[in-house]
Formats: sequence, structure tokens, C-alpha cells
Amino acid sequence: MGDGDSIEKKTTTIRILCRKLVLIAKSESGIQWLIGSPFLPTFTIVSTLRCIHALPSDPLSPDYSKESDDMLALLPRGFEVIGALIVGASNSNVEASARDAINVSGRMRQALSQSETRGLVGAVVDASSGDICFFVSDSGFELAASVVYEDQPQEYVWERGCILSCELPIKLPVYYSLKDPKDAEVMLTRAIEAVAAKLRDGKTTYLLETLNQPEIEALQAVIIRSSELDLPADFTSGTPSDNAPQESKAKSLLCSHLFFKDRNHKSCSAENADKIQVTVLLGTSGASLKPTAPFAEFIPGEAKVLVVDYKLKVICYAAKDLHLTDGVSKLIIPALVDQLRSMKNMTLSNLLSRHPKLHPYHFNPPGFLHPVTAIYESQYGETEMKQVEIRKALHQRLGLPLDRPLLRIASAMNFSIAKEGASGNVLRKGTPLLKDVHVGIPSSGVHGGIVSLVQGSYEYYHYLQDGFDDSGWGCAYRSLQTIVSWFKVQQYTSIDVPSHREIQQSLVEIGDKDPSFIGSREWIGAIELSFVLDKLLGVSCKVINVRSGDELPEKCRELAMHFETQGTPIMIGGGVLAYTLLGVDYNEASGDCAFLILDPHYTGSDDLKKIVNGGWCGWKKAVDNKGKHFFLHNKFYNLLLPQRPNMV
Repeated sequence: MGDGDSIEKKTTTIRILCRKLVLIAKSESGIQWLIGSPFLPTFTIVSTLRCIHALPSDPLSPDYSKESDDMLALLPRGFEVIGALIVGASNSNVEASARDAINVSGRMRQALSQSETRGLVGAVVDASSGDICFFVSDSGFELAASVVYEDQPQEYVWERGCILSCELPIKLPVYYSLKDPKDAEVMLTRAIEAVAAKLRDGKTTYLLETLNQPEIEALQAVIIRSSELDLPADFTSGTPSDNAPQESKAKSLLCSHLFFKDRNHKSCSAENADKIQVTVLLGTSGASLKPTAPFAEFIPGEAKVLVVDYKLKVICYAAKDLHLTDGVSKLIIPALVDQLRSMKNMTLSNLLSRHPKLHPYHFNPPGFLHPVTAIYESQYGETEMKQVEIRKALHQRLGLPLDRPLLRIASAMNFSIAKEGASGNVLRKGTPLLKDVHVGIPSSGVHGGIVSLVQGSYEYYHYLQDGFDDSGWGCAYRSLQTIVSWFKVQQYTSIDVPSHREIQQSLVEIGDKDPSFIGSREWIGAIELSFVLDKLLGVSCKVINVRSGDELPEKCRELAMHFETQGTPIMIGGGVLAYTLLGVDYNEASGDCAFLILDPHYTGSDDLKKIVNGGWCGWKKAVDNKGKHFFLHNKFYNLLLPQRPNMV
């Protein structure tokens, strides 16, 4: 330690909201950025993002230019770097490593043009124990007095804050000389800076309205003019007119003005948070605030025009007690400028050869308390390798698994003004079918068992749905539809769930069935289901055969492993019956077990209470306490275990 750097009295507390703090394996070395918010108490860690751009010679030396470019595009305004965590520090001195972490986070904040006045967190993972040591640099350098893991992190973030959302389509004409195509890059940069200035122009107006409009009453929108914003002098291209009020009503309003205090949330989360839509209204007419002379730029020789088309979509996190004017000037305008410049940087390399079509999408990945933004090239298909590599890098940065598609376009959040008569604010495409009917099912009754369940969501398909009479022969078809819905909901496929006829058509096309099979009422089993999944989805399956229903409990360990590692629904077929298996409860010591069965033989309406109370979804023992066998002892069974594709 240097002079005057002695450890001070322990007075600070680190508050951790994210459950998964360390994203890097113990065998690796690397840096993670600790993310907080100026709207939350100091040293509150909301999330952690992995540093994926480091110098080739040293994984603990970030490439600040690349990292800052990525972070500006990814992280919503209202969240910022508040520190760094080092894994695999080369320095055995924990305090010295913590200082290194604080230094790199300080340099990262400079690269992001964030304030240098706030305190920073330096965290180090102990190589031997795996424990994390936290230090802070505020008025001095000190070991954190305590570390608190918040019990209700979602509520901690979203009861205090809200989301500001803004969309702005922009078309930029770029003129350049054919003799010097490099001029196009210069002209695009000029055009973008002109737009950035226009956002702060005195004639630009911002309309703010709630995205949480109840059906019976709507709050009045708020109009804010740029002249009412507290912008630096060099950011404005005009001054307020003489007859403008010194203190407008808008300047006194808080974000909470646009929310109903008694509005009931389903839960505290980014999707259910209070939201404000900000619309930019650019002034294109009216008297100039100061005299200007018209000008023209002459380009000698042959010239060409290129129209660059951007659609900006930004979201910001704001405290509910933040002034609306500050929300616009300190969050929305800088966020729009950041995204515009990020798109410019992504455009320049292919500006003339193939102008990219860039589109921002907002995601709220599992385990994250706040949304993130990804800018995708819409000309590519989602399976095109460049898009796959972009998503893979995002998965690595966010600490997401590399075997499941969590950041595909279909998973994106969609903020939009609620239509008349609609109460939702996050709109998603979907069907009216029941989802995840097993959630909340009472316990199985297995004493000391470990429950292993399907991972993710599915839709419940059963007899007589869609007005189609398949009672008595279509149970395996319905189980297959439930399984396909799982792959669709998890974004592994974009195909629609196939009808009975489409399933039969697939089996005919691969040569498993004769053409007369189409339109018939013939049963299918596990093997046919595996053929259809392979043809339609490219999904491979494992099949388990048992000679008798009495042998199924012997497979519980293997089934539990499937749910833990693959997480897909399982089809069980035996005799003339087929079921969908959603989980097992298994006591390895006693051998006692139960099966969570979703029964496709149900013929009623999609009434969740009726389905659960009727036992159409519930835990089943192979032999119940009355000696009744659920699985027949004189029938063989095939179990179809679809394998999760390894993809992002």
C-alpha cells in the first residue's frame, strides 16, 4: 500500500441483488463489471457482466475501447459500472488485487464518460476458498463492513424505479463523391452529429405518456420542450423565447405523476414495471430563434446519395421521484445519442457495399433484474453464423448457458402503448392455450424425495381441442404437440405446433407410413414421435424400453437426470395409452418415487382448476396406497426423451 492508504474503519455495506455473482469458472482468469444505479443506494450491485474483450497477453487487462462500445449498446441508461470483480488474480495480496479491480473499473467509467465522483467497489475471488472479498474506494480505501444479499431483489429495484421507453425512426441522406467513397463515412458522421444536436434543439418537443393505462381512465400526457430542459449551453441550438414561462409546470412533475399509486402488479419485474413512453416531436417549421443564412455544399464531379435508415429503440431506468425533465435530458437524449453512434460504428465497415439493416431489441434474460439491449442485423437469419456468434458473445458476457436460445428475436420485450380495452403493457404473441399447468400442484407425498421438473414453459394439448375429435386415438399426437410447444416456447424453433394431419404427413414423407395413413385414426407411439421431432425440428431423442409398467420406478434415477440436464417433457407410451411426463420425485435411499403426469385424455374446457382437481395433471405413484397400479404390469412401455439442442 502507498502512503496514506491504510485500511480505514469499516463502515460500508455492500448490498447484492443478483443471485449469480461470479460468472467465470474458478479455473479461468478474468474481470467482471459490477453494475449499479445512481438511483439506488451506493454500493448496491444489481447485476454483473463479464469482460469479454481483454488484451491477448493478459486476461486481467481489458480492451477499454471495445468494452465501452459494447456496454454503451447493451446497458440501459440508469445503470452504470460501479466496480469490478477479479477472478484468478495473479497477485496473492487480496488488497492489491482489490485496488487493481477499482482501478480498472475507474478507467472503464472514464471510457463510458460516467461520473468520476462516486465510490467504486473492488472485489476479489479467493482462489482457495472461492469466497469474495469486497473493498470500496470512496473517501479512502476500506474493507466492506458487511455484505447483504437482498431477499426480494425484484421489489428492491422496481418498487423504487420505472422504465422510460423511446422509439425514433431516422433516415439520413448521405451524399458522397464517386471519386472518393471515403467521403460517405465523413458525411454520415456529420449527419449523425446533426441529429444529436437536433434532439437538444430548442424547438424539439417531448411527449410523455404512461404505458400502464387502465381501461377506465387515462392520465394526461405531459409535453416538455427542449428549452425547458436543463441542458448544457453547448448542447442547445437556441434559447427560450422571451414569452416562455420561467418555470413551467412540467419542470415540477416527477415520473410518479404518470402512475396510479393503487395499480396492482402481478409481480415486481421489468416486464410488469411502471413504464413511460417518450415520443420525440422534431420542430420543422416556425421562425428561427436566431438569424441564419442558407448554405449549400458543392461536390465536384459525379456524386451519389445513400439513404441510411435507422430505427432507434432505447429504454432507461429511472427513479419514480426523478423529475420528468431530468428523465428526458439525462437519460432519454443521451441514450438516443449513444445508440445512434453505436449503429454508426456498426455501419461504417459495410456502408457502401451492403448497408446493414440494424434493429435494437430489448431482452430480460432469466436471472437478470433489468433488461439489456442487443442490436441485431435484420438481413441475417437467426441461424446465420454471424448472428449465432453475436448471440454467443452476449451469452458469455451475461453468464447465460450456451445450449439454449435465450436472446432470439421472439424472446424480445415489446413496449407499446396499450390499445383501448387492453390492460397488458408488454405484448407477446401466443395462443390462448393453458401454459405450465403443473405450477402449484400439491406435493407428491414421497418422503425425503428430490423433485426434478421440466425446465421452461409448455402448452397443454389434450383431446377435443380446436374442435377436432381425436378421443380414443389421439393421445400420442397430443403429447407430441405439447412437446413441440415446449421447443417453440423456448425459441428452439419457429414452426407452428403441427396438427394431426401434418404429423401424419411427416411420417409419410419420410417413408415410415403409407399414403393411406393421412387422415386415418391410427395410433402412433414413441418411435413415430422421434421421427417427427427429427424431421420437423431436427431434434434427436433417446428411447427407454421397459417390459412392464412395474419396472418404471427403476428408471426414476435416469429420468431425474434427464430433467436436470435436458429439461424437456417426456412422452410415455404403453399399450393404447400415452402420457406426458413433466417430472419425478425420487428418494434414492428408499426407492420411493412419484411421476408428475400431464394427461392428454382430458376432454373438457381449458379450466385450470377443473384440470388440477380432476387429476388430469398431478403426481401419480406407480402403485397408490390402495394398491391400484397407474402403469399396467402386463404392458410394455416406451419412454421418449427429447434431447435439448446445443444452440444459442
